[in-house]
Amino acid sequence: MDNRQEQTDVILIGAGIMSATLGSILKELAPGWNIKVFEKLAKTGEESSNEWNNAGTGHAALCELNYTSEKPDGSIDISKAIRINEQFQISRQFWSYLVKKSLIKNPQEFIMPLPHMSLVQGGRNVEFLKKRFDAMTKNPLFEGMEFSDNPEKLEKWIPLIMEGRTSTDPIAATKIDSGTDVNFGALTRILFDHLKNQNVHVKYKHGVEDINRKKDGSWEVKVQNMESGKTERHNAKFVFIGGGGGSLHLLQKSGIPEGKGIGGFPVSGLFMVCNNPEVVEKHHAKVYGKAPVGAPPMSVPHLDTRYINNKKSLLFGPFAGFSPKFLKNGSMFDLITSVKPNNVLTMLAAGVKEMSLTKYLIGQVMLSKEKRMESLREFIPEAKSEDWELVVAGQRVQVIKDTEAGGKGTLQFGTEVVSASDGSIAALLGASPGASTAVHVMLEVIKRCFPDEINAWEPKIKEMVPSYGLSLAENPKLFKEIHTSTAKALGLSERGPVYS
Repeated sequence: MDNRQEQTDVILIGAGIMSATLGSILKELAPGWNIKVFEKLAKTGEESSNEWNNAGTGHAALCELNYTSEKPDGSIDISKAIRINEQFQISRQFWSYLVKKSLIKNPQEFIMPLPHMSLVQGGRNVEFLKKRFDAMTKNPLFEGMEFSDNPEKLEKWIPLIMEGRTSTDPIAATKIDSGTDVNFGALTRILFDHLKNQNVHVKYKHGVEDINRKKDGSWEVKVQNMESGKTERHNAKFVFIGGGGGSLHLLQKSGIPEGKGIGGFPVSGLFMVCNNPEVVEKHHAKVYGKAPVGAPPMSVPHLDTRYINNKKSLLFGPFAGFSPKFLKNGSMFDLITSVKPNNVLTMLAAGVKEMSLTKYLIGQVMLSKEKRMESLREFIPEAKSEDWELVVAGQRVQVIKDTEAGGKGTLQFGTEVVSASDGSIAALLGASPGASTAVHVMLEVIKRCFPDEINAWEPKIKEMVPSYGLSLAENPKLFKEIHTSTAKALGLSERGPVYS
């Protein structure tokens, strides 16, 4: 064991999109700070951030129906969609800043223009989609959205989906051309290349084993060098736990009171991938449908054009599954070892409340390939089994906690930051919309954890994110300026329409 304690300003745990984003922002705000990153795998962005492990939608709430809900009076609540869209615009602004500063050279390596569509069937669903369209198009964030229930028009928009469709049920879709496909694996690698050029020390095959607070308020991080077998000890004034599903265990090890009473529920995902180029070329959009009754929000079916390894791909899913692992490369004991005296009642309450989810997941695990093909054929009636193969996506760990609204053991479906009262340590838990809103989330971490610096940093933050502190939905002129300038910086306007 190496008992020497290496001092640093900031330690980032996990080499995924969150640490990449936080590190990149901090290096702009405090270039002289010393930052170290510990990643237990051999490469950057191999878990939740990897392009094969997440949907890569560039979640802007343009097509995800679960971000808009129907109120009891029949009106549509689009407040969550507005919030998520604004957060994605913050990410676009920061990426554009990095491009303008030549810190990112080729944005087309991680972001491509792609229409986002919502698709529904059945009279009741078509009525809902039309009301949603009417509500959203009154807001400047969703300018350019189109609605159609005309089969001939839909054949032009989504030929692969309409081909061979015999159902007489009403069908409708919305389409907006200003959507994107984001390869978060590629973006993570680009940002870490940039960080290494800024003298950030990234240590791969280094697994964090323990985190302890010292008497002076700093943190000692115990790290296992998985190649040499030696244990290292590193000290930092600030620690960020961005280890995806692995964050909960490390938060528990920190012992901060804010982390007590929180549990995690792992959900795995599977996608069908098309390996027939002729089929892939017939579809050019991200098309989101409605989740089946009883299915969790993370299981909304979607047929996505994706750009992976400079190649156009077609993915359908996700099919949910269950594994007790908290990471794809995790342990079968992850779930059981996350149960502690301070969260056991919360976890048990969730187990009782979420019996329908458990049954749903068991049913999903038991599906044969042909059963999955039946789900796919609801989108592509003429889909052939030989054109599609199954790919295991990443693990998500949904947060379980006690809430006023939901009571004891409530399952959360968003992204959450848990931080110590003094701001010296923060952990990111949860899942979608996650990566798409990384810049917003990390700016919130900075605001919460560096209260003494935030006022001095604000002018620089506004240089990186011009809309910082403002609502774009309430400032349509500013939104249009920013949306147009970011499209230009990221090359989106050259590769496709910004507005239809």
